[in-house]
Amino acid sequence: MDIANLIQTVAIYALPVLFAITVHEAAHGYVARHFGDNTAWMLGRVTLNPVKHIDPVGTIVMPALMYLTTFAIPGGPFILGYAKPVPVRFGNLRNPKRDMIWVALAGPGVNFIQAFLWAMLFLALRQPGSSEDFFVQMAQAGIRVNIALAVLNLFPLPPLDGGRVAVGILPWKYGQYLARVEPFGFFVVLGLIVLQVFGPLWMEPMMNLSFHLLGLALIPFSWIF
Repeated sequence: MDIANLIQTVAIYALPVLFAITVHEAAHGYVARHFGDNTAWMLGRVTLNPVKHIDPVGTIVMPALMYLTTFAIPGGPFILGYAKPVPVRFGNLRNPKRDMIWVALAGPGVNFIQAFLWAMLFLALRQPGSSEDFFVQMAQAGIRVNIALAVLNLFPLPPLDGGRVAVGILPWKYGQYLARVEPFGFFVVLGLIVLQVFGPLWMEPMMNLSFHLLGLALIPFSWIF
């Protein structure tokens, strides 16, 4: 392993990753407060301080170990991790079944917004004569990280955000069946990744769609650059 290359990669991705997970989690808490649940707000989780959202195992140790130990897997290493979940008491929401959908969508939603902002920065830095190669790579990393985080979280299986959206959309009976998967959902996703089906069946097509939509969203701003 090239240590110098690893250090450079960490330097490029550190800021985009911190912004991605911090704003993602804060957005859940902010929207929950808007719909009637102050739990995250009272615990100081509606904040842009990344320390409040970092889980030592899920955010640092687990992704690092997976990166270092999965080079032998065809297609290269994969990374999976998680931030400290923002506590939401769905029973406190004014309309729990409906409002939980908006709370869940808040995280992926702000990731797509961040991807757009990083894309705008990327276009600005790619102007003729620009020599900011490090920040160009950081902007590219910001786009990839935020789209990947949004797409991963939209997978329709609890405890991921997409799973909570599915529980809110489905009729009550079927939503409760899906909700029972929550204690095992993370391990199901991990198993799908190890079996190399999660990427081809979900991540790759959804990320390709997201990049396409991002490109369309940037068209009205192309005249600026």
